Amino acid sequence: MKPKLKAYDLLEKVRREAPVVHHLTNWVTIYDCAQIVKTLGASPVMAHAPEEVADMTRIASALVLNIGTLTVDFVEAMKLAAAAANRKGIPVILDVCGAGATELRDRKVFELLDQVKINVIKGNASEIARVSGQNIRTKGVDAGEVTTDLETLGQMLAARRRATVVITGKTDIVAGEKGIYRVRNGHVLMTSVVGTGCMAASVIGAFAAVEPDTPRAAAAALACYGIAAELAAKKARGPAAFKSALFDCLYNLDRPTVEKMQRIEA
Repeated sequence: MKPKLKAYDLLEKVRREAPVVHHLTNWVTIYDCAQIVKTLGASPVMAHAPEEVADMTRIASALVLNIGTLTVDFVEAMKLAAAAANRKGIPVILDVCGAGATELRDRKVFELLDQVKINVIKGNASEIARVSGQNIRTKGVDAGEVTTDLETLGQMLAARRRATVVITGKTDIVAGEKGIYRVRNGHVLMTSVVGTGCMAASVIGAFAAVEPDTPRAAAAALACYGIAAELAAKKARGPAAFKSALFDCLYNLDRPTVEKMQRIEA
């Protein structure tokens, strides 16, 4: 039986250790990804030039890749950074943003998965289904319909890729080779703000930087992020105010709040 996961313990560790989290990420949401990592108490860096990505990765404790605004050259830079992360032994988080939308995107996702070691594969239901090999289409970067049982899908992909698989949704599913976490924190307003999914990958990266058990890191990260969203929704009347409050609520999370509100099932 898994020991009870105390999400705040890992948040406290992020704040104490302030790990560097290197990103090659989505240009639409790059500022928000940097800010969410900084809000946690970690240190974001967003270096994209192929001439320096390996050097930058060598000073980081985690690497976050996001193909939301991919180009062929950009993916080649991701491979260089991921190879450096693999050599150093730090976790690589891949947000398969928009997988299933275009042939180019699918091809580049599989190149990354096949050519470098990815420790955490994160996406919505249709993105993960596509990465699993199903003939599923994604609506741009929004989830399409998936009829397959998501927990089974996640566990199968986790076993095949020897990675942690995160499927975001109303209930976030974190699948590892040894089992499943279900995280039931969050709020529907998150779906009205561009970038909340990208930020989730960055939060996972910060937690994975201080916790080698990536399923535990991902589940704790999503719980803390979701709790902050629940608190922010109580203060906000719409998406703009919600986004602002999300950063403030995450910054101010304390142990009593997290321990009272976290809803993680193992």
